[in-house]
Amino acid sequence: MSDDNLIHAFRQVPRTGVIYVTTEAAKLGYRSGGDDWCNLGQGQPETGPLPGSPARVHQVEIDVDDQEYAPIAGIGELRDAIAGLYNRLYRRGMKSQYSAENVSVSGGGRASLTRAAASLGHVNLGHFLPDYTAYEELLDIFKAFTAIPILLEGERGYGFSADDLRREVRGRGLSALLLSNPCNPTGKLVQGDELARWVQVARDEDAALMLDEFYSHYIWSGRPGQLPVESAARYVEDVDRDPVVLFDGLTKNWRYPGWRVTWTVAPKRVIEAVASAGSFLDGGGSKPLQRAAIPLLDHGHVVAETEAIHRAFREKRDRLLSRLERLGVRTDRTPDGTFYVWGRVDGLPPPLNDGMGFFRAALSKKVIVVPGEFFDVNPGKRRSQRSSRFRSHVRFSFGPSLATIEAACDRLAELIQGGVG
Repeated sequence: MSDDNLIHAFRQVPRTGVIYVTTEAAKLGYRSGGDDWCNLGQGQPETGPLPGSPARVHQVEIDVDDQEYAPIAGIGELRDAIAGLYNRLYRRGMKSQYSAENVSVSGGGRASLTRAAASLGHVNLGHFLPDYTAYEELLDIFKAFTAIPILLEGERGYGFSADDLRREVRGRGLSALLLSNPCNPTGKLVQGDELARWVQVARDEDAALMLDEFYSHYIWSGRPGQLPVESAARYVEDVDRDPVVLFDGLTKNWRYPGWRVTWTVAPKRVIEAVASAGSFLDGGGSKPLQRAAIPLLDHGHVVAETEAIHRAFREKRDRLLSRLERLGVRTDRTPDGTFYVWGRVDGLPPPLNDGMGFFRAALSKKVIVVPGEFFDVNPGKRRSQRSSRFRSHVRFSFGPSLATIEAACDRLAELIQGGVG
């Protein structure tokens, strides 16, 4: 939309990376669900049955009472089921246990994050570069807090230790830190003893860890013999005192993105605040879908679905990494989690050695990817985008089917090497 077509009262709101690339593809004929395009830009997993996965839900029964509004914090039965899930997966044998009062349900991941952002005070909030594209507007729209960027280096594999965290908290006066873990787009995962140390720093410094754990069941570096999941909930000592705020939902880990059923798990006082924010921001989520979500949190269902995801998506991950390497696309690190490969295209010939150039060229082959500069989270555009450290990066998704990934790589091979690959 040109400036001439804007209504004076409204600003031009930027699109997130996924929306931008699919909008550009739509101008060339792309339609969601079409068979002739390969969407490696998508931020959702394939939603159909996987070998060994539980039966997919194809219909939802709506009770008479479900015609009413749901409580802002979610229906009690679902909140209780979510708390129970975290206690079973991460807190067996621990004295402090989550309860329904530690859970708030929202209508989508962005709604969960927006409620939390609206609940922050006049503090410094740290965020990493690169990270999830939707954080950019989220960190700019609320003016109570100040967003502080922390650049992670590809040369270090995007590593960031608990000691680094303590220095940032003390040096920059951070009262909170927002990050995706595993990270979208790099696939970097903070886990095990290192994640325990992060939680300890948060506890010692009274700095809130706000962890977007939407990919926490897509773990490729887990411990053998254990369910491949990870959460900071495992390392919380007191669920009502430790400043740890977790976001998750059915979107990725249950492969039901269209349900828009997500949650926040946190100390009770935080849950009271985010629920209050929800009362004026979004009014609460879908009551029938919340009720339908309860059986999906049964322990046997979660285990079967997670193991099916791990088998199917691990194969897709390994295949995409292999194909991209043969095409000359390098990675700063092999992804520990998520269903993304964060590739470097700077070794390719122009214009393919630039993320946006690669994206535009790939569209000619009906392949969609996301240029890396979208993950250079820059609230308020305080930094020049021309200096983005990620202009030579591209995010490739292995969320689609293996057949789609193979077809996309064949087309990219034609683009890059004239059919070699």
